[in-house]
Amino acid sequence: MAKILFVMTGADAWTLADGSTHRTGFWAEEAVVPLEAFKAAGHEVTVATPGGVVSPVDPVSLAPEAAGGAEEAARLTKVVETAAEFRRPAVLADVRLEDFDAVYVPGGHGPMEDLAVDADSGRLLTRAVDRGLPVGVVCHGPAALLAAVKEDGTNAYAGYRITAFTNAEEQLAGSADNAKWLLQDRLTEAGLTVEAGEAWAPHVEVDRNVVTGQNPASSGPLATELLKKLG
Repeated sequence: MAKILFVMTGADAWTLADGSTHRTGFWAEEAVVPLEAFKAAGHEVTVATPGGVVSPVDPVSLAPEAAGGAEEAARLTKVVETAAEFRRPAVLADVRLEDFDAVYVPGGHGPMEDLAVDADSGRLLTRAVDRGLPVGVVCHGPAALLAAVKEDGTNAYAGYRITAFTNAEEQLAGSADNAKWLLQDRLTEAGLTVEAGEAWAPHVEVDRNVVTGQNPASSGPLATELLKKLG
């Protein structure tokens, strides 16, 4: 049995370029699908957030049109509301990486607000990649990689081939024009190579111990690849 750390956002709002805020959090599918896959494989999941707050779910991700129908929306809602892992998170600052075998970061716009600049998250992700632990990150979750900065000022994931929510997808979603920054651009500036697949289609990149997914549809395939890393 492996122990998998879920690093999740504590932000329920995303600050836009004009100063307004957009309600957000984590994207339900991106947390629930991997959680279920990892637990079904016999592994243990611990969720940690900044301050130990219960990670807020993006309400849009629970809407039938976003979840793939009313039945799936109801299923995701039930897991989000009842899973012990989501309801009792650990405090990110107190987490010992030595206690875990892998790290996973789901997306939603929440990580753009807090994990992108969170020192505790950045410290854990830096140590995880340096130690060769499997690291899985999906959609807007790669925003957390921006805080993984080494002592020399370079990004710990520079030179890795990854994927993430693309500029094209942000444009199609209607969020690009009022965003302070775009994830694909910022990751590229940090020295990561972002591979963009077809918008909304499943797309996973595996480079050494790092497994990344482009969008919500990539959550399941990413979980499968991360499980391979765990044996």
